[in-house]
Amino acid sequence: MTDNIESKIKQVMENLGITYSWIDVDPNYADTENFCQKYGYPMDNSGNTILVASKRGEKKYSACIVLATTRLDVNKKVKELMQVSRLSFANAEETTAITEMLIGGVTPVGLPEHLPLYIDDKVMNKDYVIIGGGSRSGKIRLNPEELLKLPSAQVIEGLSKA
Repeated sequence: MTDNIESKIKQVMENLGITYSWIDVDPNYADTENFCQKYGYPMDNSGNTILVASKRGEKKYSACIVLATTRLDVNKKVKELMQVSRLSFANAEETTAITEMLIGGVTPVGLPEHLPLYIDDKVMNKDYVIIGGGSRSGKIRLNPEELLKLPSAQVIEGLSKA
């Protein structure tokens, strides 16, 4: 499964003309904090892609990218963007079902095109950001501007809280 998803992600980036560097990762160090410590990257340049799900009525999802040093404002900002009354983080099973990726490797690249992708404006202020590679054995380093080439990507002011 790992090779297939990584190949798919790399193909999507190539098709969209996204400039990036691939970082091979020991899957035991895929989680952001462990990755940063082991490979010497600052947490402040790591972006977490989080899948959020509505809790009432018709099931709605969105993907959000925030810096690892901030917290996603689920209860106010994301709820307002998705126009739902209750939200939660999607669980591991939902995340895998929708993204075809494992927690610790979720990337905004290759997500279903109908899925809204919200990018915190703080991410855009970085000279580079490291995001998941689709599996737990790879990460992607890119200029945040490259994220705007993804379908449904929107930069949102105040998506995160410190």
